[in-house]
Amino acid sequence: MSRAEQPSRRTLLAAAVVAAVGSGAGGTVAHAASAAAGPAKAPARPIDNHAWTTYTDWRGGTARGTRAVAGDRPGLALAAPAGTADYTDPHTGRTAAWEYATWTSPVHRLKVPSTEVIASWNAHTPDGTWLQVELKGTYSDGTDTPWYVMGRWAAGDQDIRRTSVDDQGDGRSSVWTDTFAIDDAASGLRLTSYRLRLTLYRRPGTKLTPTVWRLGAMGSDIPDRFTVPATTPGVARELDVPRYSQETHVGQYPEYDNGGEAWCSPTSSQMIIEYWGGRLTDEQLSWVDPSLADPQVCHAARYTYDYQYAGCGNWPFNAAYAATFDGVQGVVTRLASLTDLETLIAAGIPAITSQSFREEELTGSGYGTSGHLMTVIGFTADGDVIANDPASPSNEAVRRVYKRREWENIWLRTKRYNASGRVVSGTGGVCYLYFPARPTARQRAALEAVGVC
Repeated sequence: MSRAEQPSRRTLLAAAVVAAVGSGAGGTVAHAASAAAGPAKAPARPIDNHAWTTYTDWRGGTARGTRAVAGDRPGLALAAPAGTADYTDPHTGRTAAWEYATWTSPVHRLKVPSTEVIASWNAHTPDGTWLQVELKGTYSDGTDTPWYVMGRWAAGDQDIRRTSVDDQGDGRSSVWTDTFAIDDAASGLRLTSYRLRLTLYRRPGTKLTPTVWRLGAMGSDIPDRFTVPATTPGVARELDVPRYSQETHVGQYPEYDNGGEAWCSPTSSQMIIEYWGGRLTDEQLSWVDPSLADPQVCHAARYTYDYQYAGCGNWPFNAAYAATFDGVQGVVTRLASLTDLETLIAAGIPAITSQSFREEELTGSGYGTSGHLMTVIGFTADGDVIANDPASPSNEAVRRVYKRREWENIWLRTKRYNASGRVVSGTGGVCYLYFPARPTARQRAALEAVGVC
């Protein structure tokens, strides 16, 4: 995040499509459900989360060379390769042969016919392994999308460079970095179901395997809106979450999105990872200049970096990074209201939210942004939002209190006016949730209440 309101690559793409809709030329990534689409009644929660996580889940679907793994944390692993394929890494130019196996999920019928779908996964990829996640859906007119690549991922960066894939579309939908989107939401076209396909890769002739513990996606159809209804404050609580500033890392490791000025996402991720007890070893941090403060933030930036997006803000890559820590799982979702956030905070679960705003729209921020991640850690007795804002000059200054009404609007809206007066997109309640692999009964109830299982 830059203090100046400079659009990110994601926002530029979204804004361009919003502008096209305004001129009648195309579709929107802003989740528009315009009046032209008819007076259909919106569901109470316009968000559908689904995930495959259990041993029974992994034994379902269609397996070609994979096997279900039982235990405390069931998963999917490579058993016998279905074949060998060459992969030329677009970011290194290196071509290598890889053994692979695939698993294709059963069809999931979306409870909410969706304009957007975001996949996320939790996995262990030892050196010499990596994975690919693809999505294929069915439109509301009964036709199918192609198979879209939603990410090529490894926890490390020596075998392949983790990457999103640009220029995917069929004239009706597209993939924008990490998000499947209907090109023209105002047309009424929606995605009604999808399958996910995992491809697990390893070096030929070895017994190595990735292990995937969680695979799922969030579909949504958020109505087009500049403002959202006000909610009533709930229970006040503040969680003791570590505080890290991205600004103290300005200029460090510029090969990862020009250094700390753009590291809001990994900085926020590292705060919550450590809240859940995740720690990096001295060996893992040995590559970081020992004179730098908070080397774990540099590490998070490196290991969330998307080499195609050229940034650390790929949402599923952040969730996958969080899940590389023992006992932590992560998902990307949307929440419907501040009440949802209060439900999570009451159960001890902080959240990372994505928002964009002009400086005057968020009192006390001191900056405007076209896209920024913060960690919500609590609510005051008046219902105002307590956030660890990484866009602060020091760790000590990270804790902020923001006005409830301002916050819920900038986070949950799908359209806004930027500093130039142009209509651009908002994120519509996007949120990363990191929580224990074995949540307590109270935590599980809170997650289920906000649609995450």
